[in-house]
Amino acid sequence: MFGRFCVLTRQLSTRRATQSGFVGRGLEEFFENSQRLPATRDQTGRAWSASELRQKSWEDLQKLWYVVLKERNVLASQAEETRRLSIPGKFFSNKSRVIKCKKSMARIKTVLNERRLAWEEAQKAMPPQ
Repeated sequence: MFGRFCVLTRQLSTRRATQSGFVGRGLEEFFENSQRLPATRDQTGRAWSASELRQKSWEDLQKLWYVVLKERNVLASQAEETRRLSIPGKFFSNKSRVIKCKKSMARIKTVLNERRLAWEEAQKAMPPQ
């Protein structure tokens, strides 16, 4: 039964099997360092600013979206573990990291919407052929 489960989780991996060094981890990808809850608090960076995101290409923004989404899923998994284990929020909280993820995702959406609006305006400005 577990062998069949492992095969299914390998197929659900978000990383491509064609990448060199690929190791299918399945559900472990939803946890940092294969731990349900981190043992120490690591320093985290800041949210992406809109001006930084405007300099990125479409492909980079798409990749960044999925990186931030995966981070948000990891944080949601950790929050669920703390709830399941009845750990008080004052001992373990990632609210600042969740806020950074949400801000970055909102800013990516804003930049993509700005590009869409600029493209539509450019299409309207072009004479019909």
